[in-house]
Amino acid sequence: MSVTPISKVVTANDLRSGEVIYLRFPHCWTPELSKASVITDDDLAQAGLAFAQGQANVVVGAYLSDVITEADGPKASHFRETFRSTGPSNYRHGKQEI
Repeated sequence: MSVTPISKVVTANDLRSGEVIYLRFPHCWTPELSKASVITDDDLAQAGLAFAQGQANVVVGAYLSDVITEADGPKASHFRETFRSTGPSNYRHGKQEI
């Protein structure tokens, strides 16, 4: 029986806009989960998280999120992450307007 490695992405919120963003190597951010860098190595995941947490003037609340790797890019593995990426739920604006 083989064990499927857990894939992760580094996610945070943009400090200025509040938008959900994802780390894309080498050291840039994207608002699209499909363009995020998928990490399967624990040491690399911790290094990516440390980089994000060191950018206090750019992002807030950085953490590692589990993803499912598919042919067209990573997909959120948990409802919370899917919901989070649609923006605030208190009224329709931003991504919810589309």
